[in-house]
Amino acid sequence: MSESYTFYAATLGCKINQYETQALREVWLARGFVETKSAEGADFVLVNSCAVTAKAVSDVRSTVRQLHRANEEAQIVVTGCAAQVMGDELKELPGVTRIVPQDAKTSLKTWPELKEGMKEPENAFPDFAVTNYNRARAVVKVQDGCSHRCTYCIVPLTRGRSRSRSLADIITEARTLLESGFRELILSGVNLRQFGRDLDGTPDFWDLIDGLESALGKKWGGKARFRISSLEPGQLGDKALEVLGRSTMVAPQLHISLQSGSDSVLKRMGRGHYKTAPLLEFLEKLHTVWPVYGLGADILMGFPGETEEEFQETLAYITAMPLTYAHVFPYSIRPGTAAATMTDQLPKQVKKARAKAVRDLIAEKKQAFLQKLIDAKLPLYVVLQSAEEKKGISQYYTECYFETLPFGAGLRDICTGTAVDFAKDGLRVVAE
Repeated sequence: MSESYTFYAATLGCKINQYETQALREVWLARGFVETKSAEGADFVLVNSCAVTAKAVSDVRSTVRQLHRANEEAQIVVTGCAAQVMGDELKELPGVTRIVPQDAKTSLKTWPELKEGMKEPENAFPDFAVTNYNRARAVVKVQDGCSHRCTYCIVPLTRGRSRSRSLADIITEARTLLESGFRELILSGVNLRQFGRDLDGTPDFWDLIDGLESALGKKWGGKARFRISSLEPGQLGDKALEVLGRSTMVAPQLHISLQSGSDSVLKRMGRGHYKTAPLLEFLEKLHTVWPVYGLGADILMGFPGETEEEFQETLAYITAMPLTYAHVFPYSIRPGTAAATMTDQLPKQVKKARAKAVRDLIAEKKQAFLQKLIDAKLPLYVVLQSAEEKKGISQYYTECYFETLPFGAGLRDICTGTAVDFAKDGLRVVAE
């Protein structure tokens, strides 16, 4: 390889991976490296991997093979969650010259002078930070890892125990991104319910929101917004309502790590720390704070032992929820988890059929919500993601397509409009 390296980065999986790739990108560019638009012209290729589902692992394999075909001379470096738990297998893929586990990812900042066995301190928040982002909406990472062992989840094995970022560092990064032109920041973590447990003063996630509001709300309230990446039902109570009610910056949309609408399934999943009924009560109260809001959920269907009755419980529960979209997955065995050894695994066709039934139900609810926005003619505040496609995302997390952009509107700007019809997977919007 030449002295001034060229690199290409491929990021798979969650927003946390996107954030960490951006942090590495900034370090490498500052060192004089040059980023290429494809793998073809790169000296080395970074694959930031995911392992949360069997499909995610399959995507890692296919991505590596595709990149190697594009440039057989490039060194392929695989890092991330899949590298943490299945490094030996990934090492055998064509073109892979280095496996850097998730717990050593920060060592990539010094590429290519990596030290074998170099890991982050176990209790320290990973040393990543960003000042920019190569997307219209920027991610601010506030928490990493998870200290709760759900029986199906591999994340504690890949990212370790929960660690929280300091409020001061979060505020500094958020302010930098806002001042550089971003108008939507996604507050993201692996398990936001555990934010603050390792910090002095035992703050929680809602204290973080209050802190951001106090520091940034006076200048940026009504001009920019925070979007919360994913919450657990157990976080949603009176304190959440109070904080959301006084915030001037949080977008009126929540995404909930629900997983199942059956309490008995949740218990087997190791998620018995919350029940389904209180969430419905909270969502009803939320209308007093946000008369209209977007609502998403992660839903895992076909968990081992899931009976027809439990499946019907989940269908009924989802019917009762004011969902506007959801990410629905059929359960897949993750080696090393407790659920992988359960004897009552469901047939693949049953898992797929149940996931499809839930997706079909969600599609109906999404369509109804979009129709509601059209009929109500509510103002939509759309962060522009593509000037070419005239496309953006509204405060309710709906995709919006403008007929004509407001004069002078550019990438990352917030544009105001009204929905007049359906368009693709979202709304056709007329600018105000």
